[in-house]
Order: sequence, then C-alpha cells, then structure tokens
Amino acid sequence: MALYSEKVMDHFRNPRNVGVIENADGVGEVGNAKCGDIMRIYLKIDDDIITDVKFETFGCGSAIASSSMATEMIKGKPVSEALALTNKAVAEALNGLPAHKIHCSVLAEEAIKNAVKDYYEKKRSKENNDK
Repeated sequence: MALYSEKVMDHFRNPRNVGVIENADGVGEVGNAKCGDIMRIYLKIDDDIITDVKFETFGCGSAIASSSMATEMIKGKPVSEALALTNKAVAEALNGLPAHKIHCSVLAEEAIKNAVKDYYEKKRSKENNDK
C-alpha cells in the first residue's frame, strides 16, 4: 500500500492557492518546531465571505498538501464555515494521511483559525478607530 493517497500526491505536486495576498484581511501563521513545518495563510474577505485565500508553507509534502486542500475547502465560503473546518475534515478530503503526518492537517486548521482571528482583530480595531 502506498504511504500517501493520490489526492495527497496531487495537492503536493500541484498545490492550489500558493502565494501571498498583499494587504490581506487576515493572516495566520503556525509552526511546529518538532517537524519544522511552518504555514502561513492569507485571507481576503468581503461581506463575511472568503473571496480569496493563499498560503505559503515550508515543510513536508503532507504539510503542503494539507495547506492546499484546506484553502480549497474554505475559498468562497462564509468565515463561520472556515472556523468550523477541522483537521479531520482536511485529512479526510485528502483520503487520509499517515498517522505520523496528521499534525500537518492540524497546522492547516490552526493557521486558518489564526487568520480568521487576525481578521476579526483588525476589523474590531478599525471599527474602534472609526468611532
């Protein structure tokens, strides 16, 4: 049996949504010192809908595939759905990850949640400054 599913290999070889969004509405970064993976997610949000999402990931194939899949899963969705995304859903969408690589899907979930948190903090700060 292959270590990685076809979907993992596809998202590793042909990652979707790679890059940076200048002036992103929300940016989330996470890192795992144990394995060396670092993930950054950028969100563009209009009327509570994620209209664009990009990522930069330094790490293994599973980390890149998890980032790619997670961005695909939240693009065009309401912010509330992005917050509800779980690492389990990302791993399942990739048709599974090896047990020792599940942490990569956890990083993707955490990076998205951090980006949404950043978005809400920026939004709150702007609202307070507009008063």
